[in-house]
Amino acid sequence: QVYVVFSEELRCWCRALVESVQCQTDGYQLRCFLVDYAKYCSVTSENIRILAGAFAKVPHRAKKCRLYCTKPLTLRIDYCEDTAKIGPAKRWDTAAIQHFRKLLE
Repeated sequence: QVYVVFSEELRCWCRALVESVQCQTDGYQLRCFLVDYAKYCSVTSENIRILAGAFAKVPHRAKKCRLYCTKPLTLRIDYCEDTAKIGPAKRWDTAAIQHFRKLLE
């Protein structure tokens, strides 16, 4: 379900999908994907609203996607043997993400 959340970074209300909810001492913290900006943000439970009627039917401008059959790799350095090998990783590293974004621009 799509909600409306207030993004502190953008300083406006945005449509969002809730990814996760964390309980904190002063309330709940929600991790959201902004469907019109393709960004992730964290908001407090006070800054979320239900999306009203016709606005829920407007198509999203951003979509989550994955590169087909592309898996993250990382450079593993063994200082003892003085070698470096590329191997599989669980997540994309920051440098690879930045390089991909530059290619898209």
